[in-house]
Amino acid sequence: MQHSFNHAEKRPAAKVVSTTPGAAQSSVQPPRLLDQVRDAIRLRHYSIRTEQAYSDWIKRFILFHHKKHPREMGAPEVEQFLTHLKDVNFGCRQITVRDGKGEKDRMTMLPQGAIELLRAHLEKVKVLHDHDLEEGYGAVYLPYALERKYPNAEREWGWQYVFPAPNRSTDPRSGRARRHHVDEQTLQRAVKKAVRAAGLTKPAICHTLRHSFATHLLQSGYDIRTVQELLGHKDVGTTMIYTHVLNRGGQGVQSPLDAM
Repeated sequence: MQHSFNHAEKRPAAKVVSTTPGAAQSSVQPPRLLDQVRDAIRLRHYSIRTEQAYSDWIKRFILFHHKKHPREMGAPEVEQFLTHLKDVNFGCRQITVRDGKGEKDRMTMLPQGAIELLRAHLEKVKVLHDHDLEEGYGAVYLPYALERKYPNAEREWGWQYVFPAPNRSTDPRSGRARRHHVDEQTLQRAVKKAVRAAGLTKPAICHTLRHSFATHLLQSGYDIRTVQELLGHKDVGTTMIYTHVLNRGGQGVQSPLDAM
């Protein structure tokens, strides 16, 4: 009897649960964020692939910001995340050109006036990519055997083209359906249309924009080496060609007399 009495004394006191409606509701924990996301997706009858893709991107976004809750974040955090994924750096207003002239990477500027337009464009491209994933596609061609090194990279958002083609096409070598970049002729036709609309008498093509870019930089007084780096020229002598059209003499030097 003594042993049983002592054992009973050590039992924890029973919890008293309030029967008031307010107390009962406050004890219920709200659903977790990802559970809310899944419920919203299933309510719209999206596919399991879309649910997995959305959930994965939300987790990556939260982890990138050290598990900060989305309600505490806004446009700046989204911009940082987009900058982290792609070759477009909104914060530094910088674009990385991959495999450009001479098969080398180079940096160039992102105009302030183009940031909002580009951000809106990327949002539309992201929706298109999610749609491709939902239909079982969404893979992009990866060069230099990266497809074997990173098996899942071909479907990740960070590897997609900034300007994708409107339709998917079949790779003649592998037979796989992918979304390639926009056809070069699309840009060429747009430039020709703009030239006609502007009433220009001189011939102008896409490459003319590159020449104009370099010429305006030099006219603004930027150093020839800076222009060389932005254009990706291996030899500064190639960049020096643009000084001939500045009306400052053959070497692009302004006479001191003109500054007096």
